[in-house]
Amino acid sequence: MRRREFISFLGGTALAWPLAARAQQPAMPVVGLLNGQSSAASKNNLDAFRRGLAGAGFVEGRNLSIVYRSAEGDVARLPALAAELVRIPVAVIAAVGGDNSVHSAKAATTTIPIVFTTASDPVETGIVASFNRPGGNVTGVTMLSSLVMAKNMGLLRDMVPKLATIGFLVSPSVPMAASETRNLQVAAQAVGLKAVAAEVNSERDIDTAFAQFASSRSMRSSSPPGCFSTVTGIA
Repeated sequence: MRRREFISFLGGTALAWPLAARAQQPAMPVVGLLNGQSSAASKNNLDAFRRGLAGAGFVEGRNLSIVYRSAEGDVARLPALAAELVRIPVAVIAAVGGDNSVHSAKAATTTIPIVFTTASDPVETGIVASFNRPGGNVTGVTMLSSLVMAKNMGLLRDMVPKLATIGFLVSPSVPMAASETRNLQVAAQAVGLKAVAAEVNSERDIDTAFAQFASSRSMRSSSPPGCFSTVTGIA
């Protein structure tokens, strides 16, 4: 399922339980949306989020208010933004745009419900206690990439039979980055491919990473011309 559909699912179902639980409140419920990414990069996901809410009967401006707080890609801003949403206070916090959003929201409140989306293992990163019993005030959905990495690597190899090396971008600040990198490298090796990582800490690093891929001696020696693929992920 695509990310946009997951965000729509989040808005339509995962948010319904905390809002319904607080339906007895006379004032219009307020959703706090804590976003680790930039507003521009998240536009499509935010539109899907609103559509999901509308599908569950919650229309912004009619029977629901949404307060947006975006770190604009600077994760250091998230704790203060989460604390601001708690002070408003909001009825529920939707933490999107990376696991740092979830951890910041979780650190800011133990009572306001928090709903998240993640591509990592929420148990291993400490977001929830377990899949069956998340515990606390946090729930959400995961697009756990390690479960499908091997299949993705196999599909890439089938699409490009001469493929030998996969390049991918990784952000060290993202929780699970190290383990996800290892998982991807193991998955690539299982189907006879080599995975090479380039670290990026901001958008400014992307061009440098691609230049690194292009000039890498290991890639030139292991990949036939035209058989280098780039997977942008874990970022």
